[in-house]
Amino acid sequence: NFSNKELSCSHCGENKFDQKTLDALQGLREAIGKPLKISSAYRCPVHNQKVSSTGVLGPHVTGKAIDILCSGSFAHEVLSYAMIRSSVWKGIGISQKGDHSSRFIHLDTIETSNRPWIWSY
Repeated sequence: NFSNKELSCSHCGENKFDQKTLDALQGLREAIGKPLKISSAYRCPVHNQKVSSTGVLGPHVTGKAIDILCSGSFAHEVLSYAMIRSSVWKGIGISQKGDHSSRFIHLDTIETSNRPWIWSY
């Protein structure tokens, strides 16, 4: 259900999105039974440094991170499913402030012990 364009870097057009993460994203889509609007998937290091405080080594640079545009009850659905599937989704970031059209849930499959499992922006 996801196009190459949705998963590619909006700066350079390159797509290094991780297959395991894509499989998990497709599982989320099927479990929820609704389309998922992606605001950010893979980012090249140059783009990530411009748009994120994580710089050239951020989660999106790994190809294992996705930001899903959602708010309200739909954000709750996405968050609930991700928390149930914590064996897959290792990082969950919640941005639910400001305009509803820019609110999102960040999910990633990065396995490491030195970062929080769930956080807010």
